[in-house]
Amino acid sequence: MTAKRKMQAKGAQVIGAMKEAVGRATHNRKLEAEGKAEKSAGHGLDAAEKTKDAVRKPWQH
Repeated sequence: MTAKRKMQAKGAQVIGAMKEAVGRATHNRKLEAEGKAEKSAGHGLDAAEKTKDAVRKPWQH
C-alpha cells in the first residue's frame, strides 16, 4: 500500500468518525450519516489497498 493511499484511508476514517460523533452530539442526523459514510469509504479504501498488496506480494521476490 502506498503511503499516500494509506493516509487517505486513515484520514477518511478519522474525519468520518469525528463527523459522526458531532452529528450524534448535536442531533444532526445528516451529519451523522455523512460521517458514517465517509468512515465506511475509508475502511473500503483500506481493504482494497490491503487486497492489492496481498496479490502483489507472491509475485514479487
